[in-house]
Amino acid sequence: MTELKSKQSGTISRRTFCRSAIAAAAAINIARPLVEASQTSNGVKFYKNFSGGHIGVRANQHQALEYAVKYGFDSITPSLGEFENKSAAEIRQWVATMKEKGVRYGSGGLPVEFRRDEDRFKRDLTALPKRAAVLKQMGVTRIATWITPGHRQLTYLQNFKQLERRFREVAKVLKDYDLRLGLEFVGPRTSRARSRFPFISTQLEMMELVEAIGTGNVGLLLDSWHWYTSHGTVEELLQLSNKDIVHVHVNDAPSGIDVDQQMDNRRQLPVTSGVIDMKGFVNALVKIGYDGPVECEPFDQELRKMEDRAALQKTIESLDRLWDLISL
Repeated sequence: MTELKSKQSGTISRRTFCRSAIAAAAAINIARPLVEASQTSNGVKFYKNFSGGHIGVRANQHQALEYAVKYGFDSITPSLGEFENKSAAEIRQWVATMKEKGVRYGSGGLPVEFRRDEDRFKRDLTALPKRAAVLKQMGVTRIATWITPGHRQLTYLQNFKQLERRFREVAKVLKDYDLRLGLEFVGPRTSRARSRFPFISTQLEMMELVEAIGTGNVGLLLDSWHWYTSHGTVEELLQLSNKDIVHVHVNDAPSGIDVDQQMDNRRQLPVTSGVIDMKGFVNALVKIGYDGPVECEPFDQELRKMEDRAALQKTIESLDRLWDLISL
């Protein structure tokens, strides 16, 4: 998640499903429990998440659910805004509909602005219990955000101390509602160069912040792109455990560009270019027993220009290729 991050739209997509799509959806839904059971028995506990904003597909929650069933995603990204004004009964009905179709929730976004002034942070923190309660009603257990790898005014230590305090306050509220918080480091050297004072940009540094927060419900949003651009290793991944990872993004990098020259908004779908060691990455997740959502976040402008059905198909195919790399 970086500055270019998109939010899911609450509007209905341009396109609707035809009768054949509904039939295909039903077939996939019937097969889903067997697939999930097979994955679990084979040691693969993580699952494929659909996040429309990351691939240029606009979808409200109802349409996201339809897309998930039709194309074979196991979960969808929650949209808090669509449920904040719903009654408890309406939310229960929605949760039942998702369960009936065999789709769960992945990770949501943190509804707190922690990057700006203290007054804004405190206002959002005050509103967090109500929002967290809605997320719990929806069945959401994970939320995540990213941390900018530098600051124009705060030194590394000043920035660390401020975020440690703020995230501890946030995490304490989330813990009351059984919510875990994932923090994403931003790896590219080109991103760090924008700020006067560089900040966290590696897995090891982010885990230092997680440990300093110390609430027990904070971990990583781990992104293969940022892992690669920060010169991360498989050995470092294997130092983690399932409780250390809240959410996972998967991407590939364009070829022909030195790792330290890679730009954060120019990525590709996973297992596309072969630049990033996705086999090592995904098998490390299996070995440490990661059991959460895995989603694509490619910032691929060509993908965004595609018709929705083509973008969805290309995205699920890339996740299927990633799963094919798993060595059990």
